[in-house]
Amino acid sequence: MTNGKEPPPIPAAQQHSKLRRTQRVHIQMAVIVRGTSKGKPFEEETKTTTVNANGCLVSLDAPVTRGQQVSIVNSKTVEELTCNVAFISENKGSKTEVGLEFTESSPLFWRIGFPPEDWSESSERKRAPAAPRQTSADPQEKK
Repeated sequence: MTNGKEPPPIPAAQQHSKLRRTQRVHIQMAVIVRGTSKGKPFEEETKTTTVNANGCLVSLDAPVTRGQQVSIVNSKTVEELTCNVAFISENKGSKTEVGLEFTESSPLFWRIGFPPEDWSESSERKRAPAAPRQTSADPQEKK
């Protein structure tokens, strides 16, 4: 309950996005993830779901653990960076969504332009619906 002097509470999703260091871009980019799983080396071709200057979200078959160090290769440029596993989602099917964080910020790794810092994906930025067109049912009005 607000007393008129306090701003209304900010939804959790908006609060979380304000904590981000850089903007996310939802884009599928071909990558290769290399690491060790259960003591054996793995190399898996996959695609990103989301990228930012500090890492990405990918789907992996290989089991990894939070904090584990892996490498990611940009398939187009063959550039390779070291990452840490920062997030692991609940397994929904055969693959697991894994958040990878670069050990050093590297916005040029993706070779894309990132949106400006004040860009927002919130519902406030959605387009307003277009005004309905007025059409005449009377054919004689077209003279």
